[in-house]
Amino acid sequence: MIFITIFPDMMREPLDAGVLGIARRKGAADYRVVNLRDFAEDKHGTVDDYPYGGGPGMILMAPPLVKAVESVCGDRRSETVSVIMLSPCGRLFSQSMAEEFAGKKKLVFICGRYKGIDERVGELTGSQMVSIGDYVLSGGELPSLVIADAVARYLPGVLGDERSRETDSFSGSGEFSLGAALYTRPPDYRGLKVPDVLISGDHARIENWRRESAEERTRLFRPDLISKNDNGPADTGCH
Repeated sequence: MIFITIFPDMMREPLDAGVLGIARRKGAADYRVVNLRDFAEDKHGTVDDYPYGGGPGMILMAPPLVKAVESVCGDRRSETVSVIMLSPCGRLFSQSMAEEFAGKKKLVFICGRYKGIDERVGELTGSQMVSIGDYVLSGGELPSLVIADAVARYLPGVLGDERSRETDSFSGSGEFSLGAALYTRPPDYRGLKVPDVLISGDHARIENWRRESAEERTRLFRPDLISKNDNGPADTGCH
């Protein structure tokens, strides 16, 4: 995974922690952080400019970004490489997309900043736009790490128990479902007890309880996911 950013120091520590760090240490993933300013066309490291037509904010320029992408991908890319631009115009990131990206040989993240990115970058780099939600962040660094973390969970050997991924929320047949309620020791805490079925040792009953719990929690906390499952994912592109 390659991250193109004007804040390289912001990326390095998260990439060494948690699942991302495990993926690197196990050889399942490798990371490279590219400083966009290294591709500036002047000695000052300028990568942004005022927008044509006026208005507030600064825009990341096309030449440095296109050169940065080409430096790690070349002018022509194979189907095993995906260039991802974090953008509110993009497809809403999902568990199925995480699994899709995990099958790629190389992921290149374009981390925008300021008001946005010159529109020509997307066309010239063949990037796909992805959004992690309908809210504003200061840049694409945090969203890229969110996506990378979700992708790393699908890489072989990263999780201690592969079954853990199968029972995650939004995974497998539960694409639009939350997971079941979870409990651990002690069995009785401040008068709140673990459901008897979970300590019964009856695996068939436990599995049935978990399915019912997952459905109940989805209907209670995220009823919108039920309607998505019924009608298909909503179109989240820009119009």
